[in-house]
Amino acid sequence: MPLNQLLIIFIILPILELTVLLRLDNAIGLFQTIILIFLTGIIGAWLVRQQGINILFRIKKEINNGNIPAKEMIDGVMLLIAGAVLITPGLITDTFGFLLLIPYTRNFIRKWIRNRIEKYVNSGYIITRY
Repeated sequence: MPLNQLLIIFIILPILELTVLLRLDNAIGLFQTIILIFLTGIIGAWLVRQQGINILFRIKKEINNGNIPAKEMIDGVMLLIAGAVLITPGLITDTFGFLLLIPYTRNFIRKWIRNRIEKYVNSGYIITRY
């Protein structure tokens, strides 16, 4: 991962999260802000669990049908990421996590990932062997 992306993830994002939480504290109060953080974490974890179970059943169904469950596996990885960012305190990461829980958004991201992989394979950056 390039240095600038790591800089954003580990330095700039926490500063932005803290800024949002402090502004929210000023707007609605400390207790309500803390409750909101806990609620988004609890609701997010519950939704990740429900969708994760659904994806596991879809993976099993695809395997039983003799298909490779590539779409479901990518969805599973996105749900893991969603779960990780939803339990992280902060509203920016929660927003990203909840976006990953929406099937339409996951479809969009999955297509973007597929296009990136195809681009790397076609450019010779990733070499596949049969």
